[in-house]
Amino acid sequence: MVLYQPEIPQNTGNIGRTCLALGAKLWLVRPLGFRIDAHHVRRAGLDYWEHVDWQAVPDWESYAKTLDMQHTWLFSKSATKIYTDVAYDRGDTLVFGSESQGLPPSLLEKYPDRVVGIPIREPVRSLNLSSAVAIAGYEALRQWRQRDA
Repeated sequence: MVLYQPEIPQNTGNIGRTCLALGAKLWLVRPLGFRIDAHHVRRAGLDYWEHVDWQAVPDWESYAKTLDMQHTWLFSKSATKIYTDVAYDRGDTLVFGSESQGLPPSLLEKYPDRVVGIPIREPVRSLNLSSAVAIAGYEALRQWRQRDA
């Protein structure tokens, strides 16, 4: 799971818990809207944070060099492809944008075939970031388990 410039520590904490439950690594792409130090982590109620496999990277460009875009899915509320209509492979990377801005349009335009979304109805504008990560992460896990059965 990759969070592109997350802004809210409580969301990141919830996502860290979800990643721990899924057995997924959490990547945080800077800049962050909060500090990841012991005090701030405890304050956000992340007493399990020490168990989360996570890493912060300085920026998208340096992180993207390590990605295979054929195994990367970009989540956006503006996507036309639904997240359940794609096949997730073990090791795929799921990328989510910041709470207020989402992923940059330039990234979405560069990889239009890799952009997926979770359908929502009006009047809802968007889902909470931690909810979206959980929905997507557990769909990927469901697919893996179904194929392994």
